Amino acid sequence: MKPINIGLFGFGCVGQGLYETINNSTNFSGEIKKICIKHPEKHRSLPQHLFTTEAEELIHDPELDIIVELIDDAEAAKSIVTQALQNGKSVVSANKKMIAQHLEELVTIQQETGKALLYEGAVCGSIPIIRTLEEYFGHEPLTALKGIVNGSTNYILTQIFTERLPYALALEKAQALGFAESDPRLDVQGEDAKYKLVILLAHAFGLFVKPQDLLTVGIDQISSYDLAYAHANELEIKLFATARKVGDKVFAFVLPQFVHKSHSLINVRNEFNAVSLTGEFCDEQLLLGKGAGSLPTGAAVLSDVSALSYDYQYEYKKKLNSPREQFSNESLIEAYVSFKNPEAINLDVFEHITERHFSFEQSHVIGELCIEKVVRMNWQNNADVNIVLTTKEPSETLGKLSVGLLHKEVLALQEGKNVLEKISI
Repeated sequence: MKPINIGLFGFGCVGQGLYETINNSTNFSGEIKKICIKHPEKHRSLPQHLFTTEAEELIHDPELDIIVELIDDAEAAKSIVTQALQNGKSVVSANKKMIAQHLEELVTIQQETGKALLYEGAVCGSIPIIRTLEEYFGHEPLTALKGIVNGSTNYILTQIFTERLPYALALEKAQALGFAESDPRLDVQGEDAKYKLVILLAHAFGLFVKPQDLLTVGIDQISSYDLAYAHANELEIKLFATARKVGDKVFAFVLPQFVHKSHSLINVRNEFNAVSLTGEFCDEQLLLGKGAGSLPTGAAVLSDVSALSYDYQYEYKKKLNSPREQFSNESLIEAYVSFKNPEAINLDVFEHITERHFSFEQSHVIGELCIEKVVRMNWQNNADVNIVLTTKEPSETLGKLSVGLLHKEVLALQEGKNVLEKISI
């Protein structure tokens, strides 16, 4: 087989990791022939003739076999990927935001051009989760997917619960080590995990879901009150991307969750990622690995490049084989909801209440509530409200307890009366 000639867009952390893995691989025959960059004035250790600022130079070069797109700008990445496919080149990308926002369109372009787009590096770094879903689980019905898919937030939460650091200090430490960006909002607000979950839904359940339709809550709204509740109950908090199939419906979301010390993912620490898959035949399977970093992600990208050299492409088997399944937010979760201002909470959202605590400083309610109602109430974007799943896994069970009593308690609090006791029902 002739050596693979690669055109690379972007030479940041992952681009440099790809270059290093290619040059240190003993069983891959290929090289990066040209690299398109945005800032030519930056000092780089490679020869100058490898670099260009002209995207067209790579897209229309007949000697390049594969285009690898590793830039931050989602819209620019979409243009590069689309043009490359339409110009007869297969593509590898690690831009999870671009892929999640345009996945259905990108699948159509692949079908029209006959060229492939692979993106293993966009989800969970070195963990081969997409290829596993496509090949190993391509024909087995999955009932659940649950993952720690963002290394930055997992590192921060690890520091909070194992080192007892406050959130701000844990975030600062993550930034100093390069696990979190100087602007960490994409990670700590759950957006990064949301984009990855959208991609996983396509391969696990055959669903193309718009990112804005997923309930997404990150870790930036976790308060000292919430942490005190966790510590008092001997719990930790993990940020999970979750999908569960019930009948022909699949519901999915990104939410923090309280976990016991016995939870299967409790020991996934620091920047590591893990994905738990549950199938009808194989039961639960766990994939664990480095979720970020130059070399782990570079290795995932190289794996895709190598696969393209053998004409591999995703078949989206679940989309073809499971046409009846539909995404839905009309499902119940059991959640802990904390809030500073009672005005922020409409208790009609709860179907069933199991615990409540009201005080002037901070309050919380635990109960079952519908995902769709939470989305409509926009709690996920309210700085005065935080949502954490309880240790109970999501189910369809409907609660029957009236919430009328709680309305009276909230009204009393609004009128200046302090309701301090914790009441369990």
